[in-house]
Amino acid sequence: MFRITALVAGLALSASAFALSLADLTQQDASGGLKDALIQGAQVAVKQLGAPGGFSNNPEVRIELPGNLGKAAKTMKMMGMGAQVNQLETSMNKAAEAAVPQAQALLVDAVKKMTVQDAKSILAGPQDSATQYLNKSSREQIRARFLPIVKQATDQVGLAKQYNTFASQAASFGVLDAKNANIENYVTEQALDGLFAMIAEQEANIRQNPAGAATSLAKKVFGAL
Repeated sequence: MFRITALVAGLALSASAFALSLADLTQQDASGGLKDALIQGAQVAVKQLGAPGGFSNNPEVRIELPGNLGKAAKTMKMMGMGAQVNQLETSMNKAAEAAVPQAQALLVDAVKKMTVQDAKSILAGPQDSATQYLNKSSREQIRARFLPIVKQATDQVGLAKQYNTFASQAASFGVLDAKNANIENYVTEQALDGLFAMIAEQEANIRQNPAGAATSLAKKVFGAL
């Protein structure tokens, strides 16, 4: 019995001796591992959303008509006018899918500019702190890239002009948020929200399963959290 107890105690001591915490990592390692994981998450999110059906086939990010326009769309579908609504919603989702690949280079650039202090704050922060950092540091630049692509895509659909006319009137009466009164602005913001939602999902996956990280350094860092 004594031998068994001693053996168990010895194994526990061995495990603790090899246990790794963030305090054991160099700042460079911690920062490098986080950057590897963030780039991985951003690339996966962009690849998923930029594929055909990336938005339209994913209920978590699918873009539909907003507010009262959405309610009106449901009524139109019940009255047999669903084809027009579907055409517009399909064009909105395809526009988002076309725009998303433009985000990858900007996201990677934002990650590379991250300081060691930024990395320390992120690793010590909430489960989506890395995504919050990317959202704050790159959203404006990504929006500027998305807008012309979304506009070009939605301009090809005649209903887009009808959307803008009707939505601007609805906004003037206060029944629709002003930021949704223009179709390209609305689709762009929805695309951005969807992109960062998917990056947050990837971040959560790596935090919960460090073995799934693409590099050994990222595995090491997130395994220490």
